[in-house]
Amino acid sequence: MNSKFTVANFKESKKTGRKISMLTAYDYPTAKILDEAGVDSILVGDSLGMVVLGYEDTTRVTMDDMVHHVKAVSRGAKRALVISDMPFLSYHTGKHDSVRNAGRLVLEGGCKAVKLEGGEEIVEDVKAIISAGIPVIGHLGYTPQSINVFGGHKAQGKDLETARKIYRDALLLQKAGVFAIVLECVPYKVAEFISKRLDIPTIGIGSGPDCDGQVLVIQDLTGMFRDFTPKHVKKYLDMGSAIEGAVKSYIDEVQKGVFPTEKNSFIVDEAVVKELEKTNFDI
Repeated sequence: MNSKFTVANFKESKKTGRKISMLTAYDYPTAKILDEAGVDSILVGDSLGMVVLGYEDTTRVTMDDMVHHVKAVSRGAKRALVISDMPFLSYHTGKHDSVRNAGRLVLEGGCKAVKLEGGEEIVEDVKAIISAGIPVIGHLGYTPQSINVFGGHKAQGKDLETARKIYRDALLLQKAGVFAIVLECVPYKVAEFISKRLDIPTIGIGSGPDCDGQVLVIQDLTGMFRDFTPKHVKKYLDMGSAIEGAVKSYIDEVQKGVFPTEKNSFIVDEAVVKELEKTNFDI
């Protein structure tokens, strides 16, 4: 698809059965590469807290962090739909704050939509943000901002009670007006059940092949983040090892005087050098 991918394309993809591709990005050059490669949507996830800023989880990411990175990604993406996560506590203190913070991500950051984690408890915030003219995507299942409630990175929906809750929350979010829902670490049969019963697309991450699209963290896909590898990740490249090898070669060549060579250096006329040798500052 050469034209811009929009919220309308999400809905159309659901109708036609076309799978939606989404990846995360947090900077201009990565966003530009993903965009030129043809990815449908770029998510500026609060996962940047872990894979870019080095935090243990996503809860320490601020609105200023998000705006900063969304700006960079928006400058690099010309065709893909840029979606920004709303970070921890940016939509939990009332509808006014929710709309104001979502507005910052659009006005200052340049994204076209925002993503919120949660179900029934955030429905009114979702409605308020959409009423302000900002498209919203939902996020259910394992929601990283609730890591302290879950007690760690754990799949959700593995028993009847929690599976029913995810399904009910999905229906409530759909009714509230979200244009898609991310299902994270939901058992694939549960994700399939929910996906078939929604009119809007589901985007899976660790939730099996029957979602209407997929999203991965780019640092996981490329092997750049090496602290741990989630079960649901497929590494398409081991860039981390490649970069480490390149850096070791660089260090070795610097220490041996192999780099830089004349090819990597700038040339000056010999006459300038000869005159420079005659220079004697009395300092």
